[in-house]
Amino acid sequence: MAKQLLLVRHGKSDRGNINLKDFDRPLNHTGNKNAHCMAERCLNKAVSTSVLVSSPAVRAFTTAKHFAQVWNRPAESIITDSSIYEADTKDLLKVVNSLSNDYHSAALFGHNPGFTDFANYLSDAKIYNIPTSGIVLLHFDTANWAEISYHTGTVLLFDFPKKAEEPQV
Repeated sequence: MAKQLLLVRHGKSDRGNINLKDFDRPLNHTGNKNAHCMAERCLNKAVSTSVLVSSPAVRAFTTAKHFAQVWNRPAESIITDSSIYEADTKDLLKVVNSLSNDYHSAALFGHNPGFTDFANYLSDAKIYNIPTSGIVLLHFDTANWAEISYHTGTVLLFDFPKKAEEPQV
């Protein structure tokens, strides 16, 4: 069975409290609203995953909780992986390659620039930037997460909150 990977960049964060460490920054109002909206868009497009894996950073984990809520999953089912925070392509590939093959699909919740670089590494997407709350859905013709590597994926969906505002051609 093929694999699908959903990359979800965290929602817009609150930078108002300069005393907070980067790791502890929460989502702002727009970030919460957009994360929930993007989870609903995924559901409306029949995009859901077997497992949710998140950076433990507050803004990423809160984004994952919005998806879990919309997808009727308990927040306790979200797996946190500290290697996703400040991850580069090599770090993210290790996370994906170590996923259990029992999962046919997975959602990763994390950060830029790592997620944009990773999407481009896995496919020929040529995405300049995954905006906050943006998603990239990738398909892989393999039954084994460990076989996922450079340009083995195909982008099925690239969506983000402001994309709905763009005129349809």
